[in-house]
Amino acid sequence: MSRTRAISCFCGAAGALYLAASFAPAFAAEKKIFGVSWQHFNEERWVKYDKACMLDELKKNPDWEYIESDAQASAEKQSSDVEALITRGVSVLVVVPYSSDSIKPAVASAIANGIPTIGYDIQVEVPGVFYLSFDNAEVGRIEARGVLAVKPEGNYVYIRGSQTMDISNLVHSGQVEVLKPHIESGKIKIVGDQATDGWKPEVAQTNMEQILTANNNAVDAVVASNDGTAGGVVAALTSQGLVGKIPVSGQDGDIAALNRIAKGFQTVSAWKNSCELGRKAVQVAVALASGTPADKVAESKFCGGPQKVCQDAIELKPVAITRDNLNIMLDAGWLTKEQLCAGVDQVPETIHGVNPPPACK
Repeated sequence: MSRTRAISCFCGAAGALYLAASFAPAFAAEKKIFGVSWQHFNEERWVKYDKACMLDELKKNPDWEYIESDAQASAEKQSSDVEALITRGVSVLVVVPYSSDSIKPAVASAIANGIPTIGYDIQVEVPGVFYLSFDNAEVGRIEARGVLAVKPEGNYVYIRGSQTMDISNLVHSGQVEVLKPHIESGKIKIVGDQATDGWKPEVAQTNMEQILTANNNAVDAVVASNDGTAGGVVAALTSQGLVGKIPVSGQDGDIAALNRIAKGFQTVSAWKNSCELGRKAVQVAVALASGTPADKVAESKFCGGPQKVCQDAIELKPVAITRDNLNIMLDAGWLTKEQLCAGVDQVPETIHGVNPPPACK
């Protein structure tokens, strides 16, 4: 197959697939294809970190090329996208599922066609799929511990992730593990518990507004499941004059969230270094495509999904980021000091302490 353009397009039933390929003569050996089905690009991490680091890591393997599809937050489109990637003849399929259940038939088809398949960040509970993610129960523990350290008792709210994604349940299981003894002792009362459709910040904001109204603003802490939902929660708290007075958790290490932590508007973010995850996906893909058995690539077995299907897995460790260790993010080059500390001098003090935090001094 000849390569005549650096970026070209494959159009199938699911629509356009992005192809990143290098110039090569017509007689070049057939390249292996690293295919990714993204759930959407609504969160900054997917393009800025996951995808960027996949592409950078893939440069180490000149016999590979990259194609992708964007499901645009549609379970139906993602199923068609995966079918198109299979038809395209990908050597390895990486799937970031929008709906953990809806994507199963298409992924099962990939497995049946002998295509090594990786459930990326979020499990695809189909036998034979490799699970590559973070310890998501630990993400939930980090979130709950962070909030609990600031507010050890009172009225708590859960703002969960999307009901269509199994990862939401894994994160929540970690939250419950930490808070359950305090709930049973009566020190903590859950006064709100809402899922967030598509992890959308605007949905989280609406849910939080309704919970505040129902409780006459008598809320002491919010365990939000990611930085996007935390942003929605903070917006709701801001409108009621409660921002900086109530601990709020999140995950991912979004730039906006890190700035909220610096200001004192958010308590903790469970940082999942998605650049590291993106690089690991390429490393796993190359190994699987070369014929290395999945159990030789894996570091563990993951059996924590709803159906308890055991999969070969690698689970990276998340890191708790608070105002006291924001320098970790600066040292990692995740953001600039200007981005981190913007507006901090306008917030003299919050429940988290007097500003500025150490990283902004």
